[in-house]
Formats: sequence, structure tokens, C-alpha cells
Amino acid sequence: MFDRVLILSASAGAGHIRAAQAVEKAFVRLNAARELKNIDTLQYTNKLFEKLYSKAYIELVDKAPDVLGWLYNHFDNPWQYRRRRLAFDKLNARAFIKLLKEFQPDLAVCTHFLPAEIISWLKEKRRLTTRQAIVVTDFDLHALWLCRHYEHYFVALEETKLHLQELGIPPEKITVSGIPIDPVFAENKDKTQMRKNLGLDTSLPTILISAGGFGVGPMEMLIESLTKMRNKTQVVAICGKNEELKSRIDKLSRNLPRNCPIKIIPVGYTTQMDEYMSAADLLLGKPGGLTSSEALAKGLPIVIFRPIRGQEERNSDHLLEEGVAIRCNNLPVLGYKIDSLLDNPQRMALMRKNVQRLARPDAAVTIVQKLLSLRNA
Repeated sequence: MFDRVLILSASAGAGHIRAAQAVEKAFVRLNAARELKNIDTLQYTNKLFEKLYSKAYIELVDKAPDVLGWLYNHFDNPWQYRRRRLAFDKLNARAFIKLLKEFQPDLAVCTHFLPAEIISWLKEKRRLTTRQAIVVTDFDLHALWLCRHYEHYFVALEETKLHLQELGIPPEKITVSGIPIDPVFAENKDKTQMRKNLGLDTSLPTILISAGGFGVGPMEMLIESLTKMRNKTQVVAICGKNEELKSRIDKLSRNLPRNCPIKIIPVGYTTQMDEYMSAADLLLGKPGGLTSSEALAKGLPIVIFRPIRGQEERNSDHLLEEGVAIRCNNLPVLGYKIDSLLDNPQRMALMRKNVQRLARPDAAVTIVQKLLSLRNA
């Protein structure tokens, strides 16, 4: 058992926060820490910096994804921009550094690179002695995750482990754990029963579209394209916290022509995502690391639409290579591609088999168990 544990994330997108929450639940479940704190690092930075990291990120995702992709690729040069970036982070994270010094954790688990690089710098200067574990929350590795001073890395794939090794990280300091997700996604829930519980048709193929917790993305365009499908299908549209989007989807649902093959079920912010995934046959959307891992844990093949350049493009590559996803870049043929998949039960069965092979629903528990073994070694 650890005495004091900090779980550190950053609210630049919802995925890092959800990964941190999953690790926290695993610590509690395994009774692995006497004192445990889960902290959004950005809350311990100045307000301008926090806005740059969180709100600006969401704006780029929604309105300028090409710019976000360019930035992602520009900074993906191992070790090259480390000092310049660190100087900027230190200047804006003095409250976070103060927190670290006051709490003096014997373990910090980072699900975002911002706290990881600050802790690495403090360890380098011998101003902090805490052990540091870094949990990469995408399938691929970006240079921003690289640190000189750490105890262990946790990654999603064997290929990602090899990538780290080639960059100089010793193999014994890397565990292929998968991306940590809430333990509820590991629970086996009957598809028919979930559809009944959620008021869905038990007989129709079900497509789940998620706009994420922030409710961004081209959901209306996706749904309009699905109206051209041949197969009768129900489409569950998770709109997140975007009430305006849900209102528009509600209106779209009411105005569908009588002969339309799809039925739309708009859903606002929900804490039942695992049940909606259990009820679905396909997940349609963008391949974020957390959402993709949750879908895999629930046995869902993925239909990828226009992944954001950068981490989503790379996640997409891995998912396609593993045979758990198809990709559509051209909106007018989206319905056709999904029809073709639904009309091919053999292909669907193969994809589901690949999903079972790739899924790591217990990643969070794996991470904590490994950390306990290192603590006791």
C-alpha cells in the first residue's frame, strides 16, 4: 500500500480526466493508498494558461482541426522542444509545484503529459523524490509524453512499447496495460435487456453516435447521411452537455419523412454510456483513446468518420490495422458503408472477434497492481 498518491490529469479534452477517474477507482477497489487525491492540474495554473489548455483545445477540435493536427505533428519530435516547453509550463504552474511540495506524494500517476514533465523536472533538480508513473491515453505515442525522470510507463499496445524502447526507455519500465477506463465497462450486460431498459427497439440494428462530453462534432451531418441507408436502423445520438445540439437533433428526429429507414433517439448528457454501448451494434464517431477503449471493452466495432489530424488519425491507423474498425472520409457514402457492413454478418463477426482480442477492460486494475508490485519489490 502507498501512503500518499496523487493522480494527475488535465482537462484538455475529457479523455485524460476519465482515465484519471478510472485509475482512482482501481486504487480504491484494491485499497492501494492510505491517502489519495485526484487533481486536474490546470486548476493549479493561472487562468490564462488554463483557458489556453482547455477551452482553446475544444475550440480547435470543433472549428480548426487542421491547425490542431499541424501543432500535433510539429511538436512530435522526441526531446527537441522539451526545454522550451518546460520553461513555459513552469512559469504558469507555480501553484501546482507548491501543491507537490506540500503534499509530498510517494507516487504520482499522470494521465496527461503536463504534470508528468513538471514532476520530471523537479526530480531532476532533486526538489521532489516521488515516484512517477505515466499513463499514455492514446494508442500511439507522441513526443510530449517523453520524460527523463520517471519510474514506469503504461501504454496501450505492444507497438507503442517498442516505440518507447527505440527512444531509449528500458523495456522493464514499460507495461502494456491498455488505456484505463471505468470498471463498469468490464461488466457483461445483456444487449436485449439494455435496449429494454433504455426504451430502445430490441429488434433493430443500433448505431451509437457520441459527440463526447463536450458535445462537439458534425453529428447532424452524420445523421442526415444515415437517412439514406437501406437497412432499418435506430440511431442513438449522445449529445453530451451541448443542449443546443440536442435540441437540433430532437427537431431533426421529429421532421424525418415517414418512409425514412432510420429512427433517431437523441440523448443529452448521460452517466449510462456503458449501457448505451452494451445496447449498440456499432459505434460511429471519432476515435479518441478513451472512447475507443470503452467501445472495445463493450465488444463494439467502430465506424470512424473524419478523425482529427494528430492523435485521432494515429488511433485510427491502429484500429484499422487491428481489424476492429472501418473508416469513412466522404459523408455521402457513410450510409452505404454501414449498410455494406450490416449486410455482411461474416465480416461483422470477424470484427467482433478482433475487438475481443484487442480489448483491455481491466486496464486500470492492471496499472495499480503493477504499481503495487513495484512498490513491494
